[in-house]
Order: sequence, then C-alpha cells, then structure tokens
Amino acid sequence: MRPDLVIFDCDGVVVDSEILTNSFLRDEMAAYGLDLPLGQIMGLFVGGTIAGAAERARSLGAALPPDWVDSFYSRLCDRLAEGTPMIPGIVAVLERLDAAPLPYCIASNGRHAKMQVTLGQHPGLAARFDTNVFAAQDVARPKPAPDLFLHAAQRMGHPPEDCIVIEDSATGAKAARAAGMRCLGYAPEGDGAALRAEGADLFHAMADLPGLLHL
Repeated sequence: MRPDLVIFDCDGVVVDSEILTNSFLRDEMAAYGLDLPLGQIMGLFVGGTIAGAAERARSLGAALPPDWVDSFYSRLCDRLAEGTPMIPGIVAVLERLDAAPLPYCIASNGRHAKMQVTLGQHPGLAARFDTNVFAAQDVARPKPAPDLFLHAAQRMGHPPEDCIVIEDSATGAKAARAAGMRCLGYAPEGDGAALRAEGADLFHAMADLPGLLHL
C-alpha cells in the first residue's frame, strides 16, 4: 500500500556521508588507541550516535578524553563541510514525492548541526525538507528506540502505521520495526543481510524507490 508519510534517514540515504564520517572516526579512534579497519568501524558504529560510539569505543579500549564527543562533532562538521555529496538519485525520488504529492521528512540519529552542514551544501535539497528535519537530540532515546520515528510521525500529523521508513542501517531498521512502521532498507552495496534481519525490505538503487512507494 502507498504510505501517507515517508521518513528518510539522512546519512547514507539522503547524503553520502557514511564513508567520510567513518573514515574520520577510524582515524580518530586509532589516535586514541583503538586501531581498527574501516569495515569494522562501520560495522560497529553505522546508524548510532557519536555519544554511543564513544561509549562503545571506551569499552573496547579507546582512551577518549571526557570532552571528546563535542570536540569530535565540531571537527567532523568541519570535515563534512569540505564536501559531502548527495546520494545518487535522491533528488529524482523527492521530485516524484512532490509531484504525487506525498509528504516526507528526515529523522536522523545525527545532530541538527551536522545536518545543517551536509544538507546545507545543497540548497535545493535543504529547501525540500525545510523544517521537516528531526534529530536524536529532539527525543529521550535515539535509534534503535522508536522514539525518533514516532516523534517525526506525530509532528508530521500521521499515525505510525501509515508511515514508511527509508534506512541504510540495522539500527534504523530496528527502530522502525519498534515504531510499527514498514522499513525499506537501502543497500547499494552488499547483500543487506543486517537490514533484512531487522525486518527491512531491501532495495539497491534509488531509482527503484518510487515504484516501491507506489508512486
């Protein structure tokens, strides 16, 4: 069935920031004693919050200073400001949603400040979302708790069962399932097994998304 609201994750779904962010995170963790390959870093931290990454990294032996989260976020935003591309095909998807018309928003575990940097590099993209951007700092618990998706649905005026979530991480897919929302898992590379394990229906190219949304 066609949904009444589409809720997009941001990193890895709207903007192509996952490799940039996690490469920066890998170098940062190595500097504090946790030297892991990029693939393992992404497996550990994609879809989570920076605060959660800090807690997990400390448990694995990283000697992060007490103020590391805020310091890292500032430096990460500077890095992303140097250039963060859009996900290929996302503008065409949003054009189809606008033409339908079908409302949409972003709900991300990232902070508003980071999304202002990544989305703000693309004024046309940022304008499409306008004020319909929700962040983990808006709710008590980040993904994988359902709070953020439920908050976005409530603010946009739609019941959870009429919403569909577009995610690229197992953490986000788990949050969607907990919120009672169908999840489409974007897996441009690999088999998407982690997404599928959390109940997401997979797709591998943004060009396929309008058909899955019955546009």
